[in-house]
Amino acid sequence: MTKYKLKLSKNADQDLQNLYIEGFQQWGETQADKYFQEIIEHFDLLSASPLLFASVDHIRNGYRRSICGSHSIYYRIQNDTVEVMGILKRQNPVDHLP
Repeated sequence: MTKYKLKLSKNADQDLQNLYIEGFQQWGETQADKYFQEIIEHFDLLSASPLLFASVDHIRNGYRRSICGSHSIYYRIQNDTVEVMGILKRQNPVDHLP
């Protein structure tokens, strides 16, 4: 099976940085590293099987959502690339996704 390329949007990259900082401040370096690694491994799953997760066209046309830990990962498939558009915790996706 062909693996898709993975790309983070500018917003998703910032979300990922914020996720780590928040985890570090709240839980410490070890736990922040562990959770960050879980997210990165989840990106591998998205690259391998992007159609595995539900479409959320009611939020943004062409977007899908996958849950990892306490975060929702919103992404879209563009040709041979999975583009992560946002990594949200409790934010309203309508307000926070490009």
